[in-house]
Parts: sequence; C-alpha cells; structure tokens
Amino acid sequence: MADLRDVLLVDGYNMIGAWPELAKLSEINLQEARDRLLERLANYQAFSGRRVIAVFDAYRVPGLGKVYEQGKVELYFTKEKETADEAIERFVGQLRHRRREIYVATSDMTEQHVIFGQGALRVSARELLVEVQISEKQIQERLREQKLDSNRNTLDGKLNAHQRIMFEKWRRGE
Repeated sequence: MADLRDVLLVDGYNMIGAWPELAKLSEINLQEARDRLLERLANYQAFSGRRVIAVFDAYRVPGLGKVYEQGKVELYFTKEKETADEAIERFVGQLRHRRREIYVATSDMTEQHVIFGQGALRVSARELLVEVQISEKQIQERLREQKLDSNRNTLDGKLNAHQRIMFEKWRRGE
C-alpha cells in the first residue's frame, strides 16, 4: 500500500549548521549531532504525521545512495559526488505526482527557489526548528497530562453510586 502522508525532506547538514544546539555539538562530534537531529525529527514525525526523509551529503560520510531507517525517520546518504540538494530535487520530482504535500527544509536560498519551482513547499531551518520545538512542548504537555491522569484514583471513576456508598460505609466501619 502506498504511503500517502505528506513528506518533509530535510537537508541534514544544513539543519545541523543552522540549529545552534546541533552546530555546537557537531564541532565536538558530528555523529552525535546527526543522531540528535534524527531523534528530534523522529519525534516530530510521530507528532506531525508527516513522513520525514533526512538527506545527507556523501562527501562527509561514505555513502552509496543508500536509504536507512533510524528512529522511523528515513535516512538517505547521497551517492558519491551527489549533493544533498541534487538528491532532494530528485525526491521532489519522484514524489510530486502523488497526492500529498512535499515540504523541503533547507536554508539554501538557491535550493529553495528550485524546489519551489518544482511544486514543493519550502521551510527554512529556523521555521523547522520552531515547529520541532512547538511539537516537543506539546508532547511534554500530553505526557504530563497522562501522568496526572494515571496518578488519580481511577477506581473511583469506575464505581457506580451504590458501590461508592458501600465502600464509604466499610471505610467508616459501619
């Protein structure tokens, strides 16, 4: 069955360079910065319902045009001598004929114009960061609400009036 979800194509190294937390982390350990980006994108994917494909240039990591999956996010390392921009343009071309919206997250202005011309919607690195942060806050709120709900006396909510009266009498020793 075809995946008809909206698609978010992410220029991975562009996000790492543009998001302050990841830029600092990449100076120490690029793999950890990639992993952190993919972790956040996986949470965003689950929250937004969009299919997320993160594209990384092969010149930084040996790749042979392979697709992997990490945390339910599709991870694509470009072919040798292929840029992430070229791969993203190819993906847009392949996906645009299906019934879905295609978003491309990059702050590369030239790339934004090219993909916009192909019918995809552009999202800057800053806009995606804001969307991811909002989704993370909403996820935390939902988790807090669920925790509060689980801490409440759930048995009382399942008892009818007669059972409540009976338990109250037992509690008082009547």
